[in-house]
Amino acid sequence: MTRQVNITELRHHLQGYLAQVRHGEELQVTSRGKVIARIVPARDESANALARLAAIRSQCRIGDVMSPVEEAWDAEHGRL
Repeated sequence: MTRQVNITELRHHLQGYLAQVRHGEELQVTSRGKVIARIVPARDESANALARLAAIRSQCRIGDVMSPVEEAWDAEHGRL
């Protein structure tokens, strides 16, 4: 949910508005009727990264990387 608040009102009641942001609300700060800034809740970047890794893991498959393959590989030149 997004809420607009005048900059003067924000100054007078900063603690209360920051508590609302902590609970997930987004604030748009206005000055003379125009939005000049947004205050949004902080994101937990590590939790987002773990979620993305979990999604990628569900699509990946790792096979046997130690056994030799039937084809000869020239490691020096990077070709078969």
